[in-house]
Amino acid sequence: MILGRVTGEVYSTINHPFYDARTLLVVAKTGPEGDATGEYVIAVDVVGAGVGQRVLVLDEGNGARQVLDAPDAPVRSVVVGIIDE
Repeated sequence: MILGRVTGEVYSTINHPFYDARTLLVVAKTGPEGDATGEYVIAVDVVGAGVGQRVLVLDEGNGARQVLDAPDAPVRSVVVGIIDE
C-alpha cells in the first residue's frame, strides 16, 4: 500500500478499452506525515478522489485486478481509499 496525494488526472485520446469510462489519477507518494517523497504513480480511481486529497493506493497488479473484478485487466495500481485525517 502507498500513501499519496492526488496531483492531477490523466487524459488520453487513444487507450485500452479497459480504461474507457475510468479515471486515471496522478498520485504523488508521501510519507505517513504527508511529506512528499518525490515519486509518483498513476492509478485507477474507484473511490471518487479529487485533486489535493490524500489517498491510499494498492500498487500490486493481482490485488488491483481483484478490486476491479477484472482478472485480465492491464492494471497495476488502484486508489482504494481517501484519507480523512
